[in-house]
Amino acid sequence: MDASNLIHMQFGPTSLEPFPPLTAATEDGLLAMGGDLSPERLVLAYQSGIFPWFSPGDPILWWAPDPRCVIYPKKFKPSRSLTKSMRNKGYRFSLDQAFDQVIHHCAGERKNQPGTWITHDMRAAYIELHNLGIAHSAEVWLEDTLVGGLYGLALGNVFFGESMFSHRSDASKVAFAHLVQQLLDWEFTLIDCQVTSDHIMSLGAEEIPRTQFMKGLESVNQHGISSNWGKGE
Repeated sequence: MDASNLIHMQFGPTSLEPFPPLTAATEDGLLAMGGDLSPERLVLAYQSGIFPWFSPGDPILWWAPDPRCVIYPKKFKPSRSLTKSMRNKGYRFSLDQAFDQVIHHCAGERKNQPGTWITHDMRAAYIELHNLGIAHSAEVWLEDTLVGGLYGLALGNVFFGESMFSHRSDASKVAFAHLVQQLLDWEFTLIDCQVTSDHIMSLGAEEIPRTQFMKGLESVNQHGISSNWGKGE
C-alpha cells in the first residue's frame, strides 16, 4: 500500500473533524490514517461506515471497503452441524459476562498467524467502549471455562462485529448463533462483518455494495440496547 496518496487525509490526534468521504478510499478500502482511538472518534467512525485496522507499529488506519461483508439476522440459518453443537455439547451462553477475557483471547496468537492486529491500545479502547455500554461480548462456556466468544459494537439496530475466538470445536460459531437469536429479539437488522473470511462466510455472510451498506446504517444515531447486556442471556 502506497500511503503517500493518503497524506491529505490525515488528521490530528485530538481533533474530531469528519472523516473523508467514503468515495476517497483506495481500491482495497483504506480511507485515512492517524487520529486516535477515543470513544468519540470510534463511534463517529462506525456511524460513518468506517473501522480501524492496523498492525503494531503502524499508524492508525481507517477502512471502508467496497464491497462490505454483512449478515442479515433474519436470513441467518445455522447449519445442521452447528445446530447439533448448540444442542449437544454442553455449552453455556452468556452476554457481557467476560468482555475483558474475550478480547484478550481474540488478541492471542493463532495458528498460521505470526501476530495479532488487536494491539494493547485497541484492547484498552474497546474495553472503554464496553464500560460505556457501547461494546459487548458474547461468551460460550464449558462448565466454568471460557471456550469461545466474540465482541463488537451496538449502535442503533446494527451490530458491528470485531473479532471472535474458539478454543473448542464450533465454540465461536455457537456464540455467534446464540447472539443472532438475541439480536433478532431486539429487532437488530444488520451485522457488519467488515471483510470476508472463510470462517465468516461459513456462517452465511454475504458481500453487498458499500452504498447499500450505508443505507443499512440509517439507525445508528438512534437509541439502541445499551448498557450491560448481561440480563439478556
